[in-house]
Amino acid sequence: MSRNDTADTLRAYLTSVKEDLMTGVSFMIPFVTIGGIFLALAYAVGDTQTVFENTGSAGWFLAQIGTAGLTIMVPILGGYIAYAIADRPGLAPGFLLAYLLQQGNVIEQAALVVGLSGGSSGAGYLGAIVAGLVAGYVARWFKNRDVPGIIQPMMPVLIIPVATMAVAAPLLLFVLGVPVAIANQSLTTFLETMQGGQAIVVGLILGGMMAADMGGPINKVAYVFATGLITEGIYAPMAAVMIGGMVPPIGMALSNFIAPHKYEAEMYENAKSGIPLGLAFITEGAIPYGAADPLRVIPSVVSGSAIAGAMAMALGVTMPAPHGGVFVILLSNKPLLFLASLLVGTLVTAAVATLIKPDFEERINAETSSQSTQPTNN
Repeated sequence: MSRNDTADTLRAYLTSVKEDLMTGVSFMIPFVTIGGIFLALAYAVGDTQTVFENTGSAGWFLAQIGTAGLTIMVPILGGYIAYAIADRPGLAPGFLLAYLLQQGNVIEQAALVVGLSGGSSGAGYLGAIVAGLVAGYVARWFKNRDVPGIIQPMMPVLIIPVATMAVAAPLLLFVLGVPVAIANQSLTTFLETMQGGQAIVVGLILGGMMAADMGGPINKVAYVFATGLITEGIYAPMAAVMIGGMVPPIGMALSNFIAPHKYEAEMYENAKSGIPLGLAFITEGAIPYGAADPLRVIPSVVSGSAIAGAMAMALGVTMPAPHGGVFVILLSNKPLLFLASLLVGTLVTAAVATLIKPDFEERINAETSSQSTQPTNN
């Protein structure tokens, strides 16, 4: 196999894994949304410190709904990653294995068996991703086996799920689960205790990633990371990610309004739609600008989103809902600072884009002139 064939195979595999992960995330998002919003409402109507102790109160009931959504979202993620890989036979094993890795007492005992310590907090969403991938690939392997016709009907509902659990459970519990749980705990501890410069760096990275490809794989990595942390009760990265994802379409639209002569005439209509798209946390609203002039637009949106994300993290802004943009802003602990971070990032993006972009007609003339002076092969 040539080097190009190997690269193409690897690229196709990574694309497949990304699609499987995003299938799991897409099924998980409604559960996160319900959990985050209802938990935020519980804190709003009840005492933040005692809402779980005031049994029977409105806040307590809302908190139960929110907790249920945030608890079940992790197995849902693992289950539907496995479903994306192996279809229906992978769903139950992926769900159960992801659930099992969340049980701190189980992971702690597994750690003792292999001579390690830790993992009492469970493997978190990182464990769900690993469980979904392992369950999916094992189930798909069994699914692709040739079996006698008489047992074929039993394969998807009995044989494959049970066999997948029998093979994957020991692997996940005693080989992969404990290290993932320890890593998850270390990450959670770092994010809970980060201060000052650490928070700013995390915000810079997450905000910049949200704008780097405007809805592509880099954007999704940052989004999945922040969404998973909601299950750990860590809401600041989600605010940085949401604000960072809102900045690009709004900032580019503002630049277009300020300096329309630097953009193609048709882009003015994109600017009109970019504002509501950005406010709704749809980063893809900036793609037309990025596609037309990536070398200038990408640095512009990344700089604005990175500064906005860093500002939000430095100011301690949180967001318990994984989507909604401005429509869920009241769920933030600091709505005004949320808006302030968004405004600063938008202004930075608009300023950078307006400064570095030449007039549209000048750019077209320069490109045409460059092409005309290139020697031709006779």
